[in-house]
Amino acid sequence: MIDQFLNDQQDPKAVEKVYLRLTDLLTAGEDILYIATQKKPLVNILPDCVALTNRRIFFFTPANLGLSIKFVDFVWKDIVDVYTKEEIIGAIFSAKTTNGAEMGVDYLPKVQARKLYQYAQDRKEAEREARRQRDLEEKRAESGAIQVDPAGKIGFQAPVAAAPVAVAVPTPAPAPVIHEEAKPDVLTEKLKKLKTLFDNGLISQEEYNQKKLELLSDL
Repeated sequence: MIDQFLNDQQDPKAVEKVYLRLTDLLTAGEDILYIATQKKPLVNILPDCVALTNRRIFFFTPANLGLSIKFVDFVWKDIVDVYTKEEIIGAIFSAKTTNGAEMGVDYLPKVQARKLYQYAQDRKEAEREARRQRDLEEKRAESGAIQVDPAGKIGFQAPVAAAPVAVAVPTPAPAPVIHEEAKPDVLTEKLKKLKTLFDNGLISQEEYNQKKLELLSDL
């Protein structure tokens, strides 16, 4: 069953662990598209992994000396952009979300990083098209139905009493919205500080990913 995810130098044991975990996490109609596994140059006992489905992107990190595996997932509509950077040894694949979070895995075989980028771009394009269709449907609903009179003239029928009802509804609950937005602001600041430490060489890529995983797991 996992053979289709072992065509590009993936680590079979790592793929098996990720696949078994994914089967418990998938929702109805969600399919696995690709699984990529980290390949560190010296010791590669506990590699990080990236998995893409038609609905989400997952970042997996082994925990408890490989006895368990932690993950962070993002739905495609929350992904702002994806990046890949090829280096002398392997490549880095990362994704940036709408709230400023950024997650990445280094030391990926270049062929796997390219496949991740290709699949991710396809899903982002599909999400953009779905969003465009939703916007068109909303605009059609707002403009009203097209009416043709017996003389053949075309006109538009505006929605009846829609505006008064819509104006009165949103006013009662400003406080919960402010409360919900406070957390991403704090999280964004912590992620920025963590990124600064990594950019200045004060922590390694692995430490950076692990700490970021802990922060995002609190959401």
